[in-house]
Amino acid sequence: MIRVLLVDDQPLLRSAFRALLNLEDDIEVVAEAADGEEGLALVRKHLPDVALIDIQMPVMDGIEATRRIAADPALAGVHVVILTNYGMDEYVFNALRAGAAGFLVKDILPEDFLHAVRVAARGDALLAPAITRKLIDRYVTQPPPTRTGGLKELTSREREAVALTAQGLSNNEIADRMVITPLTAKTHINRAMTKLHARDRAQLVVLAYESGLVTPRTS
Repeated sequence: MIRVLLVDDQPLLRSAFRALLNLEDDIEVVAEAADGEEGLALVRKHLPDVALIDIQMPVMDGIEATRRIAADPALAGVHVVILTNYGMDEYVFNALRAGAAGFLVKDILPEDFLHAVRVAARGDALLAPAITRKLIDRYVTQPPPTRTGGLKELTSREREAVALTAQGLSNNEIADRMVITPLTAKTHINRAMTKLHARDRAQLVVLAYESGLVTPRTS
């Protein structure tokens, strides 16, 4: 059973998401909150598999709530998915920096929403290659703080896999480039996440650019 926590200041939207999720045999909404502070308390109480958190809320916004969840070792199993009305904007990028596994636009189709919750519960990042490329093109072109810690611990193959991930390639595409199996590609990525202390693939992409391992395109 996938346990989900809803955090959004719009009651009607929470009700709609709850109704949709509770129709599924493998998903259960364990609690809901109207602001980030209440949501953080409920995350600590219920330890959900997935926390669906709005970006802009009173008391504490979604980015700060995400940052606190990501910083708490006791909440390592909680996968934060940001809910937004705005698509790929600076708020979303800041949420990914804070430790979110990905994001969903609120006008998403119901079937895509349910699929996304299941993907997040598995621990996979909600960053399709096309979304990763938008992220790269629009935001990581800004000069980032350089963070090289941990890179020296990566093997050459792990560094290559991380660089390809940051370019928006899927596991299958990475496997083709590196002439390995998709399972081996996933293994390289998972080991790199462990060494770099990245919660998921989304944060790995951010770290790859902040460390200078990959340089954004300028055109």
